[in-house]
Amino acid sequence: MKFTTNKEKGNTGLGMAIAYYTFNGYIVSIPLNDTQDYDLVVEKDNKLKRVQVKATSCKTKYGVYQVALKSCGGTLGKTYKTVIDTNIEEVFIVTQDLDIYIIPKKEINNRSTLNICSKYKKYQVSV
Repeated sequence: MKFTTNKEKGNTGLGMAIAYYTFNGYIVSIPLNDTQDYDLVVEKDNKLKRVQVKATSCKTKYGVYQVALKSCGGTLGKTYKTVIDTNIEEVFIVTQDLDIYIIPKKEINNRSTLNICSKYKKYQVSV
């Protein structure tokens, strides 16, 4: 899959996350706006999780996917939010190759980017 725009990348990531969680027996709730830290709320066995969804087609010079963990905006491109400062429980990541990773926020220490290397292989899930 090739993402041609950031909007397409975001829509694909969100769609893949909804499909994955639904297929695996979760109740999926979608927020009414985009001002909160999370993109989805999922529920299973009476437990709620706030999920931030990321999609990436970016690879490092070593050939591993890299995902942005910060959100920037304004005329100066100032960082206004990074994953580790948000109120979420997990990050759902889908790569251009349609590999899916669900990483607990507590396992993420980086502020800017995350290289999806062998350290995160244990968080890869199958559809």
